[in-house]
Amino acid sequence: MSQIFRASDARGDADFGWLKSKHTFSFGSYFDPNHIGFGALRVINEDRVAPTAGFPTHPHENMEIISYVVSGGLEHKDSLGTGSIIRPGELQRMTAGTGVRHSEYNASSTDPVHFLQIWIVPEEDGLAPSYEQKAFPTEERQDALRLIGSRDGRNGSVTINQDVDLYGSLLTADRSLAFDVRPSRKVWVQIVRGKLNVNGQQLTAGDGLGVLEQGALSLSAQEDSEFLLFDLAA
Repeated sequence: MSQIFRASDARGDADFGWLKSKHTFSFGSYFDPNHIGFGALRVINEDRVAPTAGFPTHPHENMEIISYVVSGGLEHKDSLGTGSIIRPGELQRMTAGTGVRHSEYNASSTDPVHFLQIWIVPEEDGLAPSYEQKAFPTEERQDALRLIGSRDGRNGSVTINQDVDLYGSLLTADRSLAFDVRPSRKVWVQIVRGKLNVNGQQLTAGDGLGVLEQGALSLSAQEDSEFLLFDLAA
């Protein structure tokens, strides 16, 4: 099975003091022609933001922006009038569309916030800006592939304006899951924490794996692990 392994320590690196970020794909001042994106999946940034610090109000357009908090709280405000704090176990989707401005700050004055910011190219430009946030309890993700994002919003997932199914999982040590990569699809697995074996490829926190051919995937945890799986159009 054709695969692309993206090691954690090979990612782009940015350190602004208040922000420490790792870029799976080219982003900002980091450019790698071999890692521009993976299909419609354009950005996976692993960000750690110091207490009270954050991103001041800034614009976006024509992008699906997804925030997945690993620890801490991320405070979001935008030009749609939306304000919220995103916590672990929650997923936020913002459709930038024709244009939106937003800010993101660490909601704590004492503890850092650790989160993934994910960008997915939408199926079409010029969509009306919108926002959605949902919680996915631990028990729904434990030792299962829980659908947390999809084009049609099925099974209580957030709606993403692209042909993508996004799954979240918390896999107990020595447990395994199976996933079938369908024809004309490809899959990206991003490890949040722990140690996972995917069809013989060992992955640890920060690693990513792209799977380019149809077939069965076996995902086995060597220790308690958390990961995201993106099922995308090839």
